[in-house]
Amino acid sequence: MSLRLYNSASRKKETFKPIRNGEVGIYVCGVTVYDLCHIGHARSAIVFDILVRYLRARGFKVTYVRNFTDVDDKIIERSKETGEDTTALAERYIHAFCEDMLALGVLNADVEPRATEHIDDIIDMIGRLVEKGFAYVDDSDVYFSVEKFDTYGQLSGRRLEEMVAGARIAVDEKKKHPMDFVLWKGAKPGEPKWKSPWGEGRPGWHIECSAMSCRYLGANFDIHGGGRDLIFPHHENERAQAMAANGVNFARYWVHNGFVTVESEKMSKSLGNFITIRDALQSYHPQELRLFLLSKHYRSPLDFSRSALLEARCGLIRIYRTLQRLEETVGPSKGNSRGIITPFLATSDGDSFKDQFISVMDDDLNTAAGLGLIFDKVRDINRVMDSSVKSRDIRSRLIQERRDLLDCGKALGLLEEEPSKFFQEIVETPSEIDTEEIEKMIQGRDAARRAKDWARADAIREELSKKGIILEDGPKGTKWRFRIEGSG
Repeated sequence: MSLRLYNSASRKKETFKPIRNGEVGIYVCGVTVYDLCHIGHARSAIVFDILVRYLRARGFKVTYVRNFTDVDDKIIERSKETGEDTTALAERYIHAFCEDMLALGVLNADVEPRATEHIDDIIDMIGRLVEKGFAYVDDSDVYFSVEKFDTYGQLSGRRLEEMVAGARIAVDEKKKHPMDFVLWKGAKPGEPKWKSPWGEGRPGWHIECSAMSCRYLGANFDIHGGGRDLIFPHHENERAQAMAANGVNFARYWVHNGFVTVESEKMSKSLGNFITIRDALQSYHPQELRLFLLSKHYRSPLDFSRSALLEARCGLIRIYRTLQRLEETVGPSKGNSRGIITPFLATSDGDSFKDQFISVMDDDLNTAAGLGLIFDKVRDINRVMDSSVKSRDIRSRLIQERRDLLDCGKALGLLEEEPSKFFQEIVETPSEIDTEEIEKMIQGRDAARRAKDWARADAIREELSKKGIILEDGPKGTKWRFRIEGSG
C-alpha cells in the first residue's frame, strides 16, 4: 500500500513519493497574527497535524514548518485601532494561537519561523528576482512581473487574461500589469520598516512564505499546504516567485483543506456567527471539536452545527466507555505517551484492523472512513467483553485490540486521555445531586430486584432517570453516571 494525496496542482490523486527516501518536508502557511483564531483555522491546523502524525506513523521522518506572519497590513491596522505596538500585538496573538493549539492537541511544528526574523532571506530572494528580470523597482517599491513567468496561473488553473477580466483590483499606476504583486513596500510613517537595497520598507505577504519555506526545506521540497482560500493568489504567487528566483520546481504536492461554514452560512462577524476556537471550547471538549473536524474528508466543506458537535460527543463517549470497560477487564493501558507517534506497518495478510485503517488513510487521508473503522472496532470489542467466554486468549486479544485502537487513534490525535480524566472534563457533577442519596436508591433497587419486585425496581430507575442519572447493570453490579447532553 502507498499513500496517495490529492495534488491541487495536477487536480488529481497521486502516489506520494518523497524527494528523499524516507524523509518528508512539509510547509504549511500559518496565521496572520492580528486576532484570535477561529474554527476555520482549527480545521486547517488539525488537518495538517493529522498529515504529519500519519506520515510519522507510517515511518517517515518528517520536518514540519509552519510560519507566523507577524508583519502585515492587517496587523498594522489593528495596531492603529488599539494603540498597541505591532510587535507586542503580534506576540500576544502568537501566544494565544499556541494556547489554542495546545488545547486542541495539535503538535508543535518542528520549525515555527516568523517573517520579521527572516528579513535578510526575504531581501535576498527579492534581489535575485530583480537581477533575473522577474521583478522591477518603482521608487522604494518592488513588484513581481507576472508576464515574465510563463506558467503563472498553473496552480490555480487560471489564465492571466481571465484573471484581469474578472479582477477587482484597485488602480495602481506603479504596476506594469494589473496582476503584478508587491514584493517590497516602501516605508510609510508609523509603520514597521527595515533597510533594503531599494530603501526602507517591509516585505509583501507572499514573499515571506517563499523565503521561509526555502530557508528551512530547500528550494524544492515535498508538500506545501493550507486552506483552499490560499490557492489564489497567495500560493500561486508563492510558487511563481520561488520558482523564478531558484530556477527549480518549488513544492511537489499542494494540499488544501476545505472551508468551514456555520449552520450552512459562511462564517462572518457581520452575520454574528464568527466562532473563535476559544468560543467553541467554552461549550465543547477539545476532543469533540477534533473528532467533528475529522468527520468529513479534509477537502470537503464542513458545516459547524450544534447537532454535529453533539453527535461527535456521543461517539467519543461510546469509545471512552469502552476504554473504561477495558481497564476494568484487562487492566490499564501502558505506554500510550501523549503526542509520541509509534510507527506501525501493514501485515502480510492485509485483513487486520490496522491494515484496513492504513488502507483508508492511504487513500488521501480519509479520516471519515478511519473513524468509521474505529467505531466498528469499538463495537467488536464490546461484543467480546459481553460474551460469556473468559479465557487467557480472550484477555490477550482484548489487550492487543486496545493497543491497535489507541495507535490508530493517536494517528488522528484522539483517545490520548485516560478515560477517567475524559469523563471528569466532559461533565461536572451537578451540585444539587446528593451522591449518597443516589447510592441508597440504587441499593433499594437492588433489594427490590432480589425480591422480584420489578415494579418497584423500575420506579426507582425512572426516578433516577428524571434526575439525569443513567444506570448500567453488569456482572459486577450496577454502575451509574450522569446523562451527558447529546449522549443518550
